[in-house]
Amino acid sequence: MASLDRVKVLVLGDSGVGKSSLVHLLCQNQVLGNPSWTVGCSVDVHDYKEGTPEEKTYYIELWDVGGSVGSASSLKNTRAVFYNSVNGIVLVHDLTNKKSSQNLYRWSLEALNKDSSPTGVIVSNGDYDREQFADSSVPLLLIGTKFDQIPENKRNDVLTRTAFLSEDFNAEEINLDCTNQRYFAAGTSNAVKLSRFFDKVVEKRYFTRDPSQMTGFTERKRFNFKSVHYD
Repeated sequence: MASLDRVKVLVLGDSGVGKSSLVHLLCQNQVLGNPSWTVGCSVDVHDYKEGTPEEKTYYIELWDVGGSVGSASSLKNTRAVFYNSVNGIVLVHDLTNKKSSQNLYRWSLEALNKDSSPTGVIVSNGDYDREQFADSSVPLLLIGTKFDQIPENKRNDVLTRTAFLSEDFNAEEINLDCTNQRYFAAGTSNAVKLSRFFDKVVEKRYFTRDPSQMTGFTERKRFNFKSVHYD
């Protein structure tokens, strides 16, 4: 039996932002009816067909890490075991909760082993040094949830704020409602962004050591996810 081509992607963010609902939506193409708190880490594996004539399948491991931000350094030490050999990171925040957006800086630095003071003051856009991510080789994707809960008259302000986040992390952004399947419908801009992100993590995992293989993948008209759950 041929070995499986696996890619590891972390899904990070505060508790309650909708990480589990997001992973379920991507995996099952269904809304998660009764989401629960993630303790430790939950791993789902999805098969992803890249957009070449061969349609090679890669198994994307989505590591949904529990979102407790507490000040105890033991929390960071406990999560550290999940941060080994990472090929990509999905940063998830609640668009109605500005603090969850600010905490993405801490989550990112922690996962990339650059945060030496996890109990320090949470940085914000005003004093954040974006150069900390300029040399990062780990692809990032920014996803904002609960878009449906933002009043129409405040959406422009919220989207302006998330645009700064996207620039800081040098990542594309997707804003959605995890209770609506249409946000990842085939052919939508969100589906294209997600596919581009998966292409990057696949390239990082399998092609970065050989520059001659760093050819771009074609954009997908649709993508195919099939869930394989670990017990």
